[in-house]
Amino acid sequence: MVKSTRGPGGFTQRQLRVGELVRRGLAEILFQWDSYSETLSPVSITIGEVRMSPDLKKATVFVSPLGGDRMEETVTSLNESRREIRHQLNKKLALKFSPSLYFVSDPLYDQMDNTRRLFNLDEVKRDL
Repeated sequence: MVKSTRGPGGFTQRQLRVGELVRRGLAEILFQWDSYSETLSPVSITIGEVRMSPDLKKATVFVSPLGGDRMEETVTSLNESRREIRHQLNKKLALKFSPSLYFVSDPLYDQMDNTRRLFNLDEVKRDL
């Protein structure tokens, strides 16, 4: 019987490990990216998570601009520049296949703000 290597969220250890490598590589690339792209230069981008497909050929990158302003413009600009970003990532990482990148907005920070707002309600404070 084969032991399951599924981690949190149903992803394999390999998917999680490669996703973290891609996330770190993208963070380094986007830190220096302001010299390449004029639309992204005034924005600091946070990469929350990278989810890899089972075959490790597709990467969904969850991004959020600092402060949450210009979210859609940032995601659109990143998706337009993904070919160049992928090329830079391919130079940085020694992977068998360079994954296709798909940038999407990260809903985590909005969810955290909503949770924080709920905790500050008088009815909730009374119950705590």
